Amino acid sequence: MSKMIFVNLPVADVEASVTFYEALGFTKDERFCEAGKAAAMVWSDQIVFMLLSRDFFASFTKKQVIDAKTQVQALMCLSMDSRAAVDAIVDKAWESGGKADPGPTQDMGAMYGRSFEDLDGHVFEPMWMDLDAFLAMSAGDTEAA
Repeated sequence: MSKMIFVNLPVADVEASVTFYEALGFTKDERFCEAGKAAAMVWSDQIVFMLLSRDFFASFTKKQVIDAKTQVQALMCLSMDSRAAVDAIVDKAWESGGKADPGPTQDMGAMYGRSFEDLDGHVFEPMWMDLDAFLAMSAGDTEAA
């Protein structure tokens, strides 16, 4: 099995969250779903977001499960193919009931990023980067940017 990452997120309503994530381009993997309890949402061949009911999520930890609308534990950065793709996913998040741009837009020319919150307040930061131009800019070569 190749190395993968599974991001487990507590959600208030699994089915509503599935609809939200599908609107953003995620694909539901029915093999790892249980109605009202868990849904596997595939971002890529190696990255899967597990949407878990808050009660089911809590069964995996002795720690308090936070309310992502008022607290933050992680920021999930999603690489995108273009600046337009960054804008498109934020727009889709807003149109699907999420919150657009809870943080400031980052535009450094060779790197561009925005943010959105899902239905439960989890923060995502889609970003695009021209890696060569960004590295050249970071090294002080302003002509490459």
